[in-house]
Amino acid sequence: MRIKPFQALYPNFDFIASPDSFCANAKERYREFQKSGFFEKMPEDAMFVYEIESEGRRHLGLIAQNDVQDFFEGRIIKHENTLREKEQQQMQMFLRWHAVLKPVLLTFSPVKEINTWLQTYAAGREPMFVTRFERDGQTHRVWPVTDAANIALAQSLFEKHISRTYIADGHHRTTTVALLHERLRDKNPVFDFDNLFCAYFPSDQLDILDFNRVVELPLGMGAIPLIVRLSKVAELEILSEARKPTEKHELVFFLQGEWYSLRWKANVLQALEHQHVTLDANLLNELVLRDILGITDVRTDARISYVEGARGLDGIRKTVGERPDRVGFLLYPVSFDDMMQMADAGETLPPKSTYFEPRMKSGMLVKILKRDD
Repeated sequence: MRIKPFQALYPNFDFIASPDSFCANAKERYREFQKSGFFEKMPEDAMFVYEIESEGRRHLGLIAQNDVQDFFEGRIIKHENTLREKEQQQMQMFLRWHAVLKPVLLTFSPVKEINTWLQTYAAGREPMFVTRFERDGQTHRVWPVTDAANIALAQSLFEKHISRTYIADGHHRTTTVALLHERLRDKNPVFDFDNLFCAYFPSDQLDILDFNRVVELPLGMGAIPLIVRLSKVAELEILSEARKPTEKHELVFFLQGEWYSLRWKANVLQALEHQHVTLDANLLNELVLRDILGITDVRTDARISYVEGARGLDGIRKTVGERPDRVGFLLYPVSFDDMMQMADAGETLPPKSTYFEPRMKSGMLVKILKRDD
């Protein structure tokens, strides 16, 4: 990987009463915040060692920019399809801000030498700033890397040990910069569309959570007809208490106040043995949402709501509510191995298949796009 230091802005916390509110509003009010002096500019190009502490777990990574050619040449690998409408929205924001407010989150197989360097660098220095986010109980610490020796060492480690990375969060940001590079690089040389703004966290420093669904039943379909049809493709069991799935190929669903375990029948799984990876999200989409509930496009159908695993069982309960015509499905989290195998094979995961934590905050570090800003 070809990583580089970059010109960064960072928040001036002397003027920020609530980091939660500041980051939540950064997208809508970035230019206002910038003009009001809420950001400071690094005096020199830098990389940043970045730590997120959450519930006793520490996640350590590196923020830098990456040559966009690594994306074109297949070293930055996506596992989700992108939508042109969202890319258009991202383009408009980048060109309006003259900046990127949040890095693309990239992950890779752990490398001992890189982990050791990150830990040693952070342990030997005071952070540039420490920020506490009350809303999700996180503490963020940032150490700038500005000296030539450590920048060269980081570049050498990534070039030597990291042949590919996987997009954990930020598919649209990645493809948008790639599009801008192709379309505007020569027309707008004052903008830097040659590099992606990236956060690199080894896979052992990230957690993949489940991404769940709440679906409205077709008009006239009640609980019993649904359960009868589900029993043709899966073994069902009423649960004595609410819980999440305990292993791959088990789902849990919530219907009219009852919790059920759903395990795909052996003949269903045997028919798919030829696939690189058999994902529960694909099986749910095809065998349940399409064949039973009549949903042919999970990207656009308004009957589906997606519930992040971080919201827990209560997130499903609240989204289903008292509606007898809604069912909530909880999936077991996709593994890193499955995600990487599919990405390496050029295959894509269904939308909303993975939810990575921790997630970067908008405005904590900003990459300037316009060279004279």
